[in-house]
Amino acid sequence: MTEDEDISDVNGRQCIVTRESGSVDELIRFVAAPDGTVVPDIKRKLPGRGCWVKAERGVLEKAIAKNLFARALKNKVTVPEGLADQVEHLLAADLAGMINMARKAGEFVSGFAKVDSAVRSGKAIAVLHAQDAADDGVRKVGQARKAFHMLAETDEEIPAYRPFSAEEMVTLMGENGFIHACVLAGKAGEGVVKRARLLERFQSLGNAREKGSGALMNKC
Repeated sequence: MTEDEDISDVNGRQCIVTRESGSVDELIRFVAAPDGTVVPDIKRKLPGRGCWVKAERGVLEKAIAKNLFARALKNKVTVPEGLADQVEHLLAADLAGMINMARKAGEFVSGFAKVDSAVRSGKAIAVLHAQDAADDGVRKVGQARKAFHMLAETDEEIPAYRPFSAEEMVTLMGENGFIHACVLAGKAGEGVVKRARLLERFQSLGNAREKGSGALMNKC
């Protein structure tokens, strides 16, 4: 193994703040660019030594405040202003891109009637709402989720996420925005669920599904 290879890929991924190990679905990788700027590696493809931070905004802000990147990356680094907002925007854009892929693969449908039908039939593996969707529509889809949960007698409910406001979706997805949508089984669909869960975890808000984050609009 060369000096430039990431030792964390061999010995396991560990958050530089909490010292907890985790999977790629729980941590975000960072590397140092040639000029020493700390860069988030959302897709985990950038070369060189990397370090990992738990996918929560609060944890990342601690890493920034305590200047932990220089030690972890073994380099003199510069943390760019607004790094946490940048990460949230990248996670949101990654989710939007996967939604578009799932839509093309027939694994993502939108519109209240289609969502309600997919949920009640058990085809939906997750539900997404716009953050500013009407309460009545969200409540009715929630009732469908509960009805399926009771009929299927399963321990796991169909999860629901509210990642974007309608305005954010115009910026991120153009005409492919939605008010109510659901994800169907398949590789792309499962990718949507993973990314929706990761974005929600990063926001680290008890009401992350109920309110938007201005960071997305500020960075778009």
